Amino acid sequence: MNVQLLSENLTNPALLFFVLGIIAVYLKSDLEIPHNSSKFISLYLLFAIGFKGGQELSHETLNAEIGWSMLFGILISLAIPLYTFFILKRRLNVFDAGAIAAAYGSVSAVTFVTAVSYLETHQLSLHGHMVAIMALMESPAIIVGLLLISLFRKEEIMLLQKRAVVTHALTNGSVLLILGSLAIGYVADAKQAEGIKPFTNDLFKGFLAIFLLDMGITSGRKLKAFFSQGWFPLIFAVLIPLINGSVIAMVSSLVTADVANRFIFAILAASASYIAVPAAMKISAPKANPGLFLPMALAVTFPVNITVGMPVYFLIIQAT
Repeated sequence: MNVQLLSENLTNPALLFFVLGIIAVYLKSDLEIPHNSSKFISLYLLFAIGFKGGQELSHETLNAEIGWSMLFGILISLAIPLYTFFILKRRLNVFDAGAIAAAYGSVSAVTFVTAVSYLETHQLSLHGHMVAIMALMESPAIIVGLLLISLFRKEEIMLLQKRAVVTHALTNGSVLLILGSLAIGYVADAKQAEGIKPFTNDLFKGFLAIFLLDMGITSGRKLKAFFSQGWFPLIFAVLIPLINGSVIAMVSSLVTADVANRFIFAILAASASYIAVPAAMKISAPKANPGLFLPMALAVTFPVNITVGMPVYFLIIQAT
């Protein structure tokens, strides 16, 4: 069963396009996804997953389990940066430790989208409230990371900068789009929504494959600089997500018995942000090295999660 699950994930077309992107870089190919096209596909993926989640949420009855699930998600995004910061601070400076801790406490929308596709291959569907939980988990970790930096650095972060980062974390474009799409999907008339279903559903996996090709190209370009930092960042970027995802895969049973929900919780805990966090750190912690935390999240943790992580978390959930 373990070999079958791993084989299915490793032969997923979307993942293979990611690998193709890395290979293209090492072959010094001129293969490249235009920036505007890449940005459009990113927006499309967030829009589609948000809208589909809103449609699913409109069929759900809000209850205590959903309320506890939302609280559980927020607690995860607060706890991960707190414990990882002190591990990181033993080997890295305060700025890099805070930025990396924030990245690993926050979430990756692309990993989330890939996880939804993985669920579909196992005939499981995403529950709408998990989309809202994903969006809720993005900001708290950023705020915790910045607070830890301000507590452990000698000079103080300016109040204006703190406000700017908090505002950015709450109004970040990816958060706003997915929450807005979720709300629109929730209130949209079911018959009217059928009109855009071919766009949000049928094209989804194709766009995801092209986007992962672009992610592979981006990752391949950053790997060389990343490896110059020594072994610690690599070990951290591999082990910490697997630990976070495996632990949450087990303890999530205390909040929900649903296999799909538990799997998404595990993926959210294991993923690392490489969009919202770098943007936030650029504003208020410019001394943090993006050449370190960005490749950790994008070039190491992301492929680890979609190759090894997902089958592992799924097996743990099935076994508990």
